[in-house]
Amino acid sequence: MHDILDIAVMHTMRMDDILSISNLHKHYVRNGFFGKKLPPVKAVDGISFSIKPGNVLVLAGESGSGKSTIARLILGAEEANSGTIRFEGNKVDYATGDGVEEIRAGCQMVHQNPYDSVNPRMHVSDIIAEPLQIHHWKGDKKERVLQVLREVKMEPAEEIAAMYPHQLSGGQRQRIVLARALALKPKIIIADEPVSMLDVSIRAEMLEIMESLRKNSSIAFLYITHDLATAKYFGDNIAVMYKGRIVESGPARTVLDDPRHPYTQALIDAVSDPDPENQNREKTVRIDEKNSADLHGCAFSSRCPYVAEQCSKEPELDEISFERKVSCFFPVRASD
Repeated sequence: MHDILDIAVMHTMRMDDILSISNLHKHYVRNGFFGKKLPPVKAVDGISFSIKPGNVLVLAGESGSGKSTIARLILGAEEANSGTIRFEGNKVDYATGDGVEEIRAGCQMVHQNPYDSVNPRMHVSDIIAEPLQIHHWKGDKKERVLQVLREVKMEPAEEIAAMYPHQLSGGQRQRIVLARALALKPKIIIADEPVSMLDVSIRAEMLEIMESLRKNSSIAFLYITHDLATAKYFGDNIAVMYKGRIVESGPARTVLDDPRHPYTQALIDAVSDPDPENQNREKTVRIDEKNSADLHGCAFSSRCPYVAEQCSKEPELDEISFERKVSCFFPVRASD
């Protein structure tokens, strides 16, 4: 049976994909008072996607939608209940160790908080060189450290390398984290809210550096964010998540300019508008937080203004046009 499933997965993925995950699940068991069993939390509920070299896939959604859990599952920080992870076409199995060394060298992580991501007692050079030592880098480690510092626009590289993290600003620290991720020449970087704690001007600089890396070095990115503005700027494709499921996916600009799922439209409506004249504008989708309909199909049904009896069944993530998929029985347009 497992062989048949593996063959099916290989047919659904392209051989040139850097990273591919299929039907990934992660459920957390909950216990109530007096040992009462509660329904499990479905943090990741059947997620599938793939990323090609040099491309950026955005995972977007509010806090608790399962975005960061996916990152931890890919890197083995948590164990999935089921599903398949493939890196460069090869299956990764953390239980047996198959493909683990390859994905841990070729898939690196940039975390949200630049203050917690580095050891304050280590020089910058040692922070960046750490993965080189762990993975037994055969080249000149010192030269590689200076090289990646220059790639993230940290000059003069020799002076920066000799500093401690407390001597750097938040934006500079995040560049050090990015430089550390680049040290092993990865094929893909998972960036989990990499600019959310930075000032607006510094965000633009960080995104420009990542954009340059993916164009010049063909590095792919899994970009995790709730910021739709940066998602539209940096992303090639987007997968909008809600309660562990992908509810809409497709080209980033197309999805954000013409959302078809009510939740995607609600996320766009929630973006702050700097124009004072639009402060009281009518929302395209009016979320009903008080809807107590006991529906167990569509994850968004209890908040959706278009909920109907059909929504008691779970909608499939169906293709509605080229490269666009929506998990909704009643996909809408902003103009509807």
